[in-house]
Amino acid sequence: MNTAVVLYTSDLRLHDHPPLRAALAACDRVVPLFVRDRGIERSGFAVPNRLAFLADCLADLDAGLRDRGGRLVLRSGNVVDEVCALVREAGAGQVHLAAGASGYAQHRERRLHEALRSQGCALHAHDAVITAVAPGAVLPKGKGADHFAVFTPYLRRWSEPPPRPVAAAPRAVRVPEDIGSEDLPRRSSLTGTSPGLARGGEGEARRMLTRWLRSGIARYEDTHDDLAADATSRLSPHLHFGTLSPVEAAARARTAGGPGAEAFVRQLCWRDFHHQVLAARPEAAARDYRPRRDRWRTGPGAEEEVQAWKDGRTGYPVVDAAMRQLRHEGWMHNRGRLLAASFLTKTLYADWRTGARHFLDLLVDGDVANNQLNWQWVAGTGTDTRPNRVLNPVRQGLRHDPQGRYVHRWVPELSGLSAPRVHEPWKLPAAERARLDYPEPLVDLAEAQARFREARQGA
Repeated sequence: MNTAVVLYTSDLRLHDHPPLRAALAACDRVVPLFVRDRGIERSGFAVPNRLAFLADCLADLDAGLRDRGGRLVLRSGNVVDEVCALVREAGAGQVHLAAGASGYAQHRERRLHEALRSQGCALHAHDAVITAVAPGAVLPKGKGADHFAVFTPYLRRWSEPPPRPVAAAPRAVRVPEDIGSEDLPRRSSLTGTSPGLARGGEGEARRMLTRWLRSGIARYEDTHDDLAADATSRLSPHLHFGTLSPVEAAARARTAGGPGAEAFVRQLCWRDFHHQVLAARPEAAARDYRPRRDRWRTGPGAEEEVQAWKDGRTGYPVVDAAMRQLRHEGWMHNRGRLLAASFLTKTLYADWRTGARHFLDLLVDGDVANNQLNWQWVAGTGTDTRPNRVLNPVRQGLRHDPQGRYVHRWVPELSGLSAPRVHEPWKLPAAERARLDYPEPLVDLAEAQARFREARQGA
């Protein structure tokens, strides 16, 4: 009997999984493998919230495979070494995996290809598994261009080719009986997770998508920026771990139709946009995509201001609400992410890498492509065509939380204040302010704006 290995990474599902389908079509037996990558753990990327969600995903994937006569094989260590060892153990002639976009994923794929070739084993990397459209599948028409640097033209080209067909989940998966596996991790064994952390797994992802398409997507165009309404899909953790296929999510949304579906598909395109930028410029995970000549603010008081931002104690209620939601849920509303990032990089004028690292420490959907490049977009070092735009937290709070309900939810010390006063508590009489146990603003917005303009003009 011939055998193939399917290496799972950020694609922890059975539905619409081209690597698994290809392996089953080519071979009699398949070994579904997940490696707990020690390199990722040493890098600091494996934080409690994502590890807990990952434990849910692996347990759900294993259960789904067992329902089909198979099981998930878990190993720990260096991915290349573990895959090669399993290939020898199972006598496998093929390895299938989803192609990644990050520099780490690209390097891992190259090393796997070289190592497996020396063993006489073929590596098949499948596109459009982690993203709806593969990085590099659509390119600008200019000579030598290797990616789109502006979203709108990318959206047009991204929408042109017909998407690949959505693949059904397999009915049966035959796994060799003599292949050993480590025990799966359990969420209950982890400490340090956010109290409101969501559940992971493909089953949960599919239930959420179905509910969203039935009752949420129709109003998405009008409410996706409403902080208190919480009217986004909340599917980003499942897209990050691949428990939900972006190809299937886009296909089902298009079937639903309407302005809300179009807006949702546009967000899926944004996700692909950042992946294609990172695939072409992997160094952008840590370095400015568009280098600056000025310098981020450091020195006396700067570290204390950054810590106040992390703690949700900046004195600007909508920013503090967003930061507290992040700590409690390991997730943050997208509009909140924009406001928090703009405040750190444009108002406090702190390095975007500081904010990106804090987000990666907590976000369950912490994704190198989208986290780092969204931070760069806001900071003015990325792909934003208006790099000097600044989001005013007061105006943004009044616009996107007009009744103050989002602030009331996450900043309970201000729950007694009605809007619009809740967005500017420093304007209250001194005696009333003293009873709130809420800090004065870290900085004056007008002064911060002037400082930002001065720094950018001198660059």
